[in-house]
Amino acid sequence: MRPLAADLSTAPWLRAQDSRTLLDRLEAAGGRARFVGGCVRDGLLAPEAEIADLDVATSLRPEAVMAAVERAYPTGLGHGTVTVAIGAHRYEVTTLRRDRICDGRHAVVEFTDDFEEDAARRDFTINAMSCDGSGRIFDYFGGRDDLARGRLRFVGAPEARIAEDHLRILRFFRFWPRFGAGEIDEATLRALNAGRHGIDRLSGERLQSELFRLLAHPGCAPAVALMAETLVLEKIVAGADTGRLHRLVTLDGDLADTASVRRLSALLRGGEVEGTIARLRLSNADAAHVRFLCFSALPGLDDEPAWREAIYRRGRPKALDLACIAAAEAGLGPASFGRYRARLEAFDPGIFPLTGRDLIERGVPPGPGFGALLERLERDWIDANYPADRAVALRRLDRMLREADGNVNSKK
Repeated sequence: MRPLAADLSTAPWLRAQDSRTLLDRLEAAGGRARFVGGCVRDGLLAPEAEIADLDVATSLRPEAVMAAVERAYPTGLGHGTVTVAIGAHRYEVTTLRRDRICDGRHAVVEFTDDFEEDAARRDFTINAMSCDGSGRIFDYFGGRDDLARGRLRFVGAPEARIAEDHLRILRFFRFWPRFGAGEIDEATLRALNAGRHGIDRLSGERLQSELFRLLAHPGCAPAVALMAETLVLEKIVAGADTGRLHRLVTLDGDLADTASVRRLSALLRGGEVEGTIARLRLSNADAAHVRFLCFSALPGLDDEPAWREAIYRRGRPKALDLACIAAAEAGLGPASFGRYRARLEAFDPGIFPLTGRDLIERGVPPGPGFGALLERLERDWIDANYPADRAVALRRLDRMLREADGNVNSKK
């Protein structure tokens, strides 16, 4: 059982003057308002933590919300949402709603004055809780007990919630590593499997967002394995290798900057790379990095010259990503990989000391031979273990030019 706060009366984000001002103004306009969703859930787990994402539900219509506060922006009027700025805080204020029509991607909503009706349209019980200005918790569907016990449950029948929005399938897997702590009931597993075909109707951007947020979590591997078991994963990442991902996550936990792309590549290597890149609508930069990690040869980790050249040509972060995948492929443990990684992180190749200007100053004419000569010089510099002395490289250039002249004269 996780320990939870009795209420949120001491939560700093609720006690903040900006929050008090917002609630007072909505009440003065004749409305009722409560904080809802993630801030309530996370506040119960860590009541003294500051929380940035603050969502408010109110009985006021959007136009009344905008009239009640000074700085409000109509960021989602079709769904009754107004962004309110007060002091240093930003609040998403949404009119209480109920779903009238849902087609698995979009919902047509109508406004209501009933907080329980609004809670009933949310995805999971732990996200359906709300609190008033005093910090009192309103929990219509057992979310508090689920949060304490590590259960991730849909509000009501899982099939119905998924049919309303198929993205909830991916949200389930994203939330499970954070809030799940035990077995998932069979009805939920069946619903996830049965609803998977609706994923085909979701945009690549939405799929990418949910998948990347899952992959960034340190506990992502069991959730991704469960996605594979329920046949959900093949709708997004065909030919995935969940075993390689599991091994990778044990190695790369503190390399957070590119975690999602690196872990996606660990899943994809040997699978349908280009199809997945297109399906997820990856940015050009992410797509290029995925291709590099999926299609590059994997030198043995004891092949230090190859890894040094990878650092020089691709940069240390990309080379380390590739080394992580190589270690996962080889089944290395964290201690063994740590020794290899330390050597890679300590190596600094510097900058190749010659440029085209050096060749021009020595009278080398433009043409195919110009670039080939520069590449040969760079290759020699790499093979000599990246010496920093520019004078050595210049002497090598002069020697090559004399040899070339000698060869030309000998043919006359």
